[in-house]
Amino acid sequence: MRAEVRRFHSPDISDLDAYVPRDPANFGFLLQVIAGPQGAAGDESFDVQVGTPEWITGRLRTEKVMVGRHYLIVADYDWKRISAFITKWVANCWGDTWQEVALKVGRLGHWEFEDYRA
Repeated sequence: MRAEVRRFHSPDISDLDAYVPRDPANFGFLLQVIAGPQGAAGDESFDVQVGTPEWITGRLRTEKVMVGRHYLIVADYDWKRISAFITKWVANCWGDTWQEVALKVGRLGHWEFEDYRA
């Protein structure tokens, strides 16, 4: 079984294709990657912070320490390049079960069921 991206969503940016950051060298935003099993029904959310090194540096000035998990660091805002990278990453995640696949996709973005216990 393989994963595939169904769509992208950002609560911070209404139109990812048309977005132009105020400062192309210093921006960050939350991106939700909606993915599911290739050729099958269902999808789940994987949240990733997308940002430039300058944006991370600015956050470090305030926060002093950060964990780097679920961050995608980019040189600039090129939606086609960002979405292509993520789409390829997700397509390369495979396993015998969706749980196994989703854990691999979860290395990129926080899986909504990552810590779920039945």
